[in-house]
Amino acid sequence: MDRFLGYRVEENFNQAVFLTERHIREGRGEKVAIYYQGEGITFRELAERADRFGDLVRTLGVGPEDRVLLVLWDCPEYFYSFLGAMKIGAIPVPVNTMGRPEDYLFFLNDSRAKLVVANDALYEEKISPIRERSKYLMYVIVVGREAPGALNFSALLEKASSRLVPEETSRDDVAYWMYTSGTTGLPKAVVHLHHDLLYAWPPVSETVYEIREDDVIFCTSKMFFAYGKNASFDTSLLYGVPVVLWPKWPAPDTISEVIEMVRRYRPTLFFSVPSLYSALLREIERGAEADFSSVRAFVTSGEPMPKPIVERLWRTFGKRIINAIGSTDVGGQYIANPNLQERPDASGKVLVGFEARFLSDVGNEVGIGEVGELWLMNDGITPGYWRRHEKNKEVFRGHWFNTGDLFLIDEQGYLYYQGRSDDMLKFSGQWVAPIEVENVLMEHPAVEECAVVAAPSEEGLIKGKAFVVLREGYEPRPELEKDLLGFLRSKLAHFKVPKGVKFVRELPRTVTGKVQRYRLRVGP
Repeated sequence: MDRFLGYRVEENFNQAVFLTERHIREGRGEKVAIYYQGEGITFRELAERADRFGDLVRTLGVGPEDRVLLVLWDCPEYFYSFLGAMKIGAIPVPVNTMGRPEDYLFFLNDSRAKLVVANDALYEEKISPIRERSKYLMYVIVVGREAPGALNFSALLEKASSRLVPEETSRDDVAYWMYTSGTTGLPKAVVHLHHDLLYAWPPVSETVYEIREDDVIFCTSKMFFAYGKNASFDTSLLYGVPVVLWPKWPAPDTISEVIEMVRRYRPTLFFSVPSLYSALLREIERGAEADFSSVRAFVTSGEPMPKPIVERLWRTFGKRIINAIGSTDVGGQYIANPNLQERPDASGKVLVGFEARFLSDVGNEVGIGEVGELWLMNDGITPGYWRRHEKNKEVFRGHWFNTGDLFLIDEQGYLYYQGRSDDMLKFSGQWVAPIEVENVLMEHPAVEECAVVAAPSEEGLIKGKAFVVLREGYEPRPELEKDLLGFLRSKLAHFKVPKGVKFVRELPRTVTGKVQRYRLRVGP
C-alpha cells in the first residue's frame, strides 16, 4: 500500500484472512463487529464463524475458484459466507434479493456456481422453482428454518471445525464477483481480486469519512449492491468498527423502522440514497419523531442528490452531508464532495489515490468548462468482466478504465455530473445532459421526482419528455404541465426544454434504486 491503512500487500495475500485475523491480533477480538436484531457479534466470533463456514463448504467439495452464490438479506450469515468462501479460495458472488426465479437461473448458469447460500423464504420462493434447471448447482444451504432438499446453515456451522487452514492465495487471485444491476441488457459479473479492496475503498474512508475507532456504521442500501457492501461490510472489516445490519428493504412503509434503528443503535455515519432521504424527510415533516443526534455525517450515493433534498436535510438536522460517486467496477468511491450543503451542485473532486483523465468522444483531453468522459486508474479497479470479451475491449485501455460518467470540471477541480455517456440526449441537434434538466425541474414545488428521456413523439420524431412524480397536494392537470414547461424555459436554453410532461405515480427503478430510463422511453 502507499499511504492508506499502513499495510503492505504481499504476493501471498488472502483478503478474508486480513479482514478477520488482524482485528484479533490488534486487540479488537471482543469488540462488537455486527449489531443484528438485538445481538452483538464480536470480531472474534465473526472470525470463528467464518472459519467454520469455510470448513463446512470445503467438506462439500467446494474449493479454489469455485463460485458460491449468495442470495441473502443483510444478516451476519452474509459475513460468515463471504469471508469463509474467500478463506478457502472460493469466490463468493452476492446477488440481489429482489429478482425473479429466472434471474437466479441466469446467475447460476452464468457463474457456474456449485453452491447457493440463501435465506429460507428466498430459497423457497425463488431458487427452488428453478433448481432442477441449473446446470452446475450441487448444494443449497438455507439460513433459517429447515427446507426440503437443502442443508441447514446453523446445523452445519455447529458441526464444522473452527481450525480452518486458509488457502494460500495470491494477491492477484480472484476474491469475489458482483453483478452489475444493469439498466439495459443482461447483468455483467464484475471480477475483483484479493488485493483490490485495499486500494479502492481506503481513499474515501480516510480522506472524506475520516473513519474513527468509535464510529458505528448504518447503511440502508443492501450489501448485494456495491454501495451497501462498501459501507457495511468493507468499512467495518477494514477499520474494525461496528456495523448495524437491517434485513428489510428500504421503502416509504419501512421509514419508521429506519428511524427506530438509528434511535436504538446510535450510528455515527448514516449511508443512504436520495429517494430514502426524501421519504425520511416527508415522514419527519408529517410529525414523526426522529433522533439523529448521534450521526456526524449523512452520506448519499447511487444517484445525484437533488438540491432541494440537500437543503431540506440541512435545515432539518444541520449535519454534514457527503456526496460520493463509486461503482461496482471500480470497487469503491472515487469522487466525493465532503460538504454537499455548501456546494450542492458539485459532485466533488477525484480522490487522492486515483488518477483521472477527462476525454472527449474522440479521445482528446477536455479543458475547464467542457464535458468529458472520466477514465480512471487505481489498482483496485476490476481487471475485467466474466465472459464479456467485447465489453472488456471497450472499457479498458492499458491501466485505464472508462467509467462512462460524464463530468464538467471547473477551475478549482470540482466536477459536475452530466449523466452517463449513453444517457446523453440530442435535442434540436444539440447534446443535452438529462441531469441538468432534472435538477431544474426538482426546484419546482410540485415535483417530488423526475426523469428526462428522449422518447418518440406521435410523428415518430425523437423529442425530449419529462416524467414527473408529483408531491402531495398536487394533481396532474394540463395547466400544471404548462407551468412546469414555462418554469424550465425561464431557466434553461430553449433547446434543452422537453416538449412534454407525463405525470406518473412512480419512476421505474432497478432493485438498487437507479432509474430505468430505457423503460420510460417505451412507456413506464
